[in-house]
Amino acid sequence: MGRMTGKVAFVTGAARGQGRSHAVHLADEGADLVIVDIGADIDTNAYPLATKEDLDETVRLVEKSGRRAIAGQVDVRDRVSLKKFLDNAVAELGGLHVVVANAGICPLGNDVPVQGFADAFDVDFVGVVNTVHVALSHLTAGGSVIITGSVAGLVPQAGGVNGMGGLQGPGGDGYGLAKKMVRDYTRSLALTMGPSLIRVNAIHPTNVDTDMLQNSAMYRTFRPDLPEPTREDAEVTFPFMQAMPIPYVQAADISHAVVYLASDESRYVTGQQLFVDAGASLKLGI
Repeated sequence: MGRMTGKVAFVTGAARGQGRSHAVHLADEGADLVIVDIGADIDTNAYPLATKEDLDETVRLVEKSGRRAIAGQVDVRDRVSLKKFLDNAVAELGGLHVVVANAGICPLGNDVPVQGFADAFDVDFVGVVNTVHVALSHLTAGGSVIITGSVAGLVPQAGGVNGMGGLQGPGGDGYGLAKKMVRDYTRSLALTMGPSLIRVNAIHPTNVDTDMLQNSAMYRTFRPDLPEPTREDAEVTFPFMQAMPIPYVQAADISHAVVYLASDESRYVTGQQLFVDAGASLKLGI
């Protein structure tokens, strides 16, 4: 406990799932939080996104840890609004030490229009870039940037996921491209920020038990042999991704890595691609 005492962390996509888990774990370690989420759906993304009420619940959980939270409904694709919100929050909280660029969508399916490619790429890569770039002027020596990648996004689209088919459709293509670019972006930015003693790392999870995984489009990706697969149907094949015989990891498993990379314990760790994946990257040859 207390590894983040005196620090302020900025987390995107914080209304639920991994983002909420990261915010709460950082607060439990003593951090104050700046959190954002779009709080609305995106047309090409079939599963519902988080709501304002979800974001309010994250605030409640952070405050339950005795920490402050400044929250806003902000679309990470809107750099102007993101910068204005962050600048004001940093002025109120007195600084910024950690950035967790986590917001993401995965609009799967061959029925997704071409706009789904743009939406997935814009949220999953442009949104990452916007998040990091509006924060850079606030970071000083000892700062940490953490970006959420994806094991599935690093698999070549033509190769599919363990022979079960790729992340289908234009949205899957946009998601995959974004996550591959996150890997290269992280490496380049780490070199750039190294002389300033600011570290930059990416975490690549395997399947995580969140709404991005638990939805009908994802079930069809893992069970293309069935017209309307259920969660139970998909959980038969979810373990095929990992070397360890599990269907998915929990958001908390990723949050433990986030806290490590955010804390001073990782002060000389930068440019890394950290796989929290139960061996999926080994199995998939990434």
